[in-house]
Parts: sequence; C-alpha cells; structure tokens
Amino acid sequence: MLGRRSGLIVFSGAMLILGLGACKSDNLKTMTVDQVAARVAAKDGHTFVYDDNPQDRYAKGHVPGATWLQHEPTQADLPADKGATLIFYCASEL
Repeated sequence: MLGRRSGLIVFSGAMLILGLGACKSDNLKTMTVDQVAARVAAKDGHTFVYDDNPQDRYAKGHVPGATWLQHEPTQADLPADKGATLIFYCASEL
C-alpha cells in the first residue's frame, strides 16, 4: 500500500533501471498516490507497477497488482511493451 512517504518514479517507455534512488532525468515524472491508484484501477495493460522495497516489506503490503522487483533488475523483469508506463516505488525516509 502506498503511503505519504512512498517514492514514485515513473518511466514512459521501458529502459534498463539502475540506481533508482539517485536517478535524475528529464524523462522521469512523478505521480501522486491518487494518480497511481487511477492507473491501477484502469487496468489498461500498458501500465506496470514495481515495488522496490525489501521482499519482507512487499509481503506485508503493496500496491494492488505491483510486482516485487529485486534490487538488480534484468530486462526479463520488464514488459516487452517498449511504450509502457513503468511505475517504481519504495519506502522513503523523506
């Protein structure tokens, strides 16, 4: 489940993801919890949500439909749809 301190990183189009905590790019967008909830509810088939928390935290609760993502993802972890919107989130101490 997303909380106020959850970080969201959104990619338009699939790409390799490295160092999510330190990413800075003009291609990255942020979304509110409500915007993510609307995307999840729409089930459009082009939006994918990834949880980058430790696996035990993911097991305790996560965004409905989110996929747990190991800390060193591979291309196989991402959808084949290169135009998909990828949403990554994790807990943050901000």
